[in-house]
Amino acid sequence: MAPGAKRDFYDVLGVSKSASTEEIKRAYRKLALQYHPDRNKAADAADKFKEITEAYEVLSNPKKRQTYDQFGHAAFDPAAGGGFGGFGGGQTYRQGPFTYTYSVGGNPFEGGDLGGFGDPFEIFEQFFGGASPFRRGPAKPRYSLRIPLMEAIKGTARKVVHQGKEREIKIPAGVDEGTRIRFSDFDVSIDVIPDKIFRREGHDLFVDHEIPFTLAALGGNTEVPTPDGEIKIKIRPGTQPMTMLRLRGQGVPYVRGGGRGDEYIRLVVKIPQNLSREQRKCLEEFEKA
Repeated sequence: MAPGAKRDFYDVLGVSKSASTEEIKRAYRKLALQYHPDRNKAADAADKFKEITEAYEVLSNPKKRQTYDQFGHAAFDPAAGGGFGGFGGGQTYRQGPFTYTYSVGGNPFEGGDLGGFGDPFEIFEQFFGGASPFRRGPAKPRYSLRIPLMEAIKGTARKVVHQGKEREIKIPAGVDEGTRIRFSDFDVSIDVIPDKIFRREGHDLFVDHEIPFTLAALGGNTEVPTPDGEIKIKIRPGTQPMTMLRLRGQGVPYVRGGGRGDEYIRLVVKIPQNLSREQRKCLEEFEKA
């Protein structure tokens, strides 16, 4: 294997390419316990733990796994033009400072993103459902804060009362459900209230956007919502129902910095139900033509 090259994710977990999701999960559990850096003191344990976690994040997600099977590591390497499984090709437009891709096919709405384990202890708390067996010292008090999705995306502040004193908690942009913020004497976990417009998967956002039948047929402009406000995008003539648009860099910020995810717009074409006589006549003439 060439220096710096990544091992095949199936080899990393020791499973076959036909392995079921449950088999992948069992293999990951076993390896995670074996190479957890707080349990395994070998010099390469941390690197192996990171490698198996990366492999699990891809292979446990049906959408990402399908893309990996087709394109390999290049699908997730920004330098190779990857970044989102199953959403390739299409036509790219620019609208002011925004770039978006117009594509038919693929369905990023299916599946879910399990997210990364930024803290090696969180694998035990989120995946195994309990505190890490390798922690030392008494558990710290933990408080839960519920915030709307928009505040989770943009960041916010809240106040908690700890040992009789009010403390202001700054919540960074990009936190997700279950994110834990640590302080010296207590922890805060985040619960995110779902949004009526946006749905989050990992660092990507998804929106169903309704457009009139005439706009889909003739083309034109429409305004779509983003976390930073509405922007105008171009609808090309002959747009089909459920066409997907990708707005690059309009998703959720990475908590540790380094950019944002993308926003995906699914165009829902509204078919008129109660046609006037004149409208019906126009459509009948169109059908004859």
